[in-house]
Amino acid sequence: MTKFFFFFIAWAGLGWSLIYAQSNDHSRILALQDSLAGLGRTMYNNPSEPERLQANFTFIKTLVSALQTPHSYDFAFDSLNMVSLLRSPDDRFRIFTWHLPLNDGSYLYYGTIQLNTPDGNLRMIPLLDKTYEIDTPETAVTSAADWYGAQYYRIIPLGGDYVLLGWKGYTPEVTQKVMEVLRFSDSGAQLGGTVFSGGEGDRHTRIIYRYNRQASMYLDYQPAQQRIVLDHLAPADPRDPDNYAQYGPDMTYDAWELNNGRLVLSPDVEFTNAPDGNDAFYNDPMKPSTHPKSGFPEK
Repeated sequence: MTKFFFFFIAWAGLGWSLIYAQSNDHSRILALQDSLAGLGRTMYNNPSEPERLQANFTFIKTLVSALQTPHSYDFAFDSLNMVSLLRSPDDRFRIFTWHLPLNDGSYLYYGTIQLNTPDGNLRMIPLLDKTYEIDTPETAVTSAADWYGAQYYRIIPLGGDYVLLGWKGYTPEVTQKVMEVLRFSDSGAQLGGTVFSGGEGDRHTRIIYRYNRQASMYLDYQPAQQRIVLDHLAPADPRDPDNYAQYGPDMTYDAWELNNGRLVLSPDVEFTNAPDGNDAFYNDPMKPSTHPKSGFPEK
């Protein structure tokens, strides 16, 4: 009986120690998140470029400190609106990416991949932006240390790999959308791969769409159709096809179909929005009975 009593006390003490440690970890990461949110506001709102750069430098160090907290993978960081934080569909990893605007109209990109570890310890693969050192990004296969920076907004499984869709502000005149493959190996992360079929994709490891900075391009995944749909881009003047500042959507759509671990181009596809649960609340112009009443007496 006495042995059982002491065993119970020891077990209870260990449990309370774990709870206390987890509570301390949570409080620490919450405090660091508050610091990160403040630094993020400075990064995007301060009119001084040196101040924005310094805030970003401190942001990186603070984020690393937060991620070093045990089991930080489970913390949502939902106050960091300036950072794109995506979790892979299989929960194998998550990826942080963000950009820093510069006064000359260009951008710097920052990011890191955090792997989901069984023991809760940090395993991280930093992404180092080398945009202007990559001569031919459409045919390059890069490591995380030679990243063609982008702010990612979608992760799509492709066999054992992942397709990343990203936005990339580029120059004062041109914006880019990037589609590339992420692959993990014992040596780390590889970005880019020969998975594209059709058009110029047959010889590309990364698809880059360039268009006028004032335009908006749709590029996103439709899971029900297992395809990535995009606006077809065309130049305003066909005689100047290399001037991407005059490119924009031409009201037609293409798609990259997921097919046995590859992406196959299907030009000129029909594009309709997926059904939405709120569709019943929209007014059908062909059904006047569904229209809301104005409040005026009917004639």
